[in-house]
Amino acid sequence: MPRRLYLMLIGLAVWPMFSLADTAAVAAATAAETNNEDALTMLGTVLGTVFEQTPLWGWGALFIGILGGLTVGKIVSSVLNGIGKRLRDQGLTMRGILFEAPASPSSLLCLTIGIQLGLISIVMPPEVAAFTQNLLKFLLLLAFGWIAFNMVDLIDIAIMRRVEESNSKLAAQLAPLIRKTFRIFVVIVFFLFIAQNVFGVNISAWLAGLGIAGLAISLASQDSVRNLFGSITVMLDKPFAVGDRISFSGIDGFVEEIGLRSSRIRTFTGHLVTIPNMRFIDGTVENISARPFLRRTLDVTITYDTPPEKVEEAVQIIKDILAAEDMAAPFQLDKRPPRIYFNDFNSASLNIAVSYWYFLSEELGHDWWGFLAHGETFNHRLLRAFNEAGIEFAFPTQTLYLAGDPARELNVRARIESEPDASGQP
Repeated sequence: MPRRLYLMLIGLAVWPMFSLADTAAVAAATAAETNNEDALTMLGTVLGTVFEQTPLWGWGALFIGILGGLTVGKIVSSVLNGIGKRLRDQGLTMRGILFEAPASPSSLLCLTIGIQLGLISIVMPPEVAAFTQNLLKFLLLLAFGWIAFNMVDLIDIAIMRRVEESNSKLAAQLAPLIRKTFRIFVVIVFFLFIAQNVFGVNISAWLAGLGIAGLAISLASQDSVRNLFGSITVMLDKPFAVGDRISFSGIDGFVEEIGLRSSRIRTFTGHLVTIPNMRFIDGTVENISARPFLRRTLDVTITYDTPPEKVEEAVQIIKDILAAEDMAAPFQLDKRPPRIYFNDFNSASLNIAVSYWYFLSEELGHDWWGFLAHGETFNHRLLRAFNEAGIEFAFPTQTLYLAGDPARELNVRARIESEPDASGQP
């Protein structure tokens, strides 16, 4: 809080001690403006009551209360600041703020309590006493509002940590906005609370007017508000980040920018697609970059005339290829080992099902292009090994067996049953 404002609050707090001068000024101003001599009469009555009924030790008690409040407040503030600084130096920033936030307001709080204790011995008319109590109540609430205002720093630090973790431009843009919003919220709540509880103002009409105005604004800008909440959802929930490949509503591409209103995605065809952030609130986003592995599933088909021993050899060849050191490097055999089975008889081939999981790692260079290169190496080795073993790959065919084919003899027997003709001859 600025030093000038702080001194002003102290001046307001010690007002009863100088009630003579204050009351005289008010009464004189009233008399000058209204030419009403009753104000001077009221002044004499108030001053006479205060000075006649308040003993000298009462003014001394008020002075001691003010001095004690200032002294205790200074000590408490120094202690809290010292503890907070040590915690910050140890890297405990959040805990440090818990002690530093009430440090400065504690001076005002202790001063208010000191004045309250000192005023016990001051005799004042009911009107002046009521005004003084309202003033002390205002200072007390101001101290607590000041503490709440400083506590917003905790939210600020939490948001900044999320910004550093996400490394998102959107989060960096929203962080100051959220911090200012919380501070404005605390100030508005404080003034409304003061207006109702200290000055007795009926704030129901104000709140009703603000509600109607807020409803009108929200209806006029509901799409903008939804986009803003969509941006906040993307920042907090983090379904994707800049650079991720996502699939959303049939759009597949890489996220280039996340803004306050919309996000931009670069498709594989080079087109830049802009999507309003409000669509991410109730839409389904598939984050392809977040997958831990890529699975490859293929069917290796061999011809039907392959002997059982060769089928077993084919399965073993595939297992040996995937067990090689360079081929198994992207695998996590303890979690998802390769699976190879002779699993089906197709209409034109014998089927061997092959599945393996290629785990991604930026440090090792195991990415999408590495996955494609890994699959190409596997295909080359499989083709070479099958050719060397004399195992033929199958493809959709139809085989016709001819009776004269020496490789596949086919005995055809024709039985002709004779029927007698009209003359009775067969």
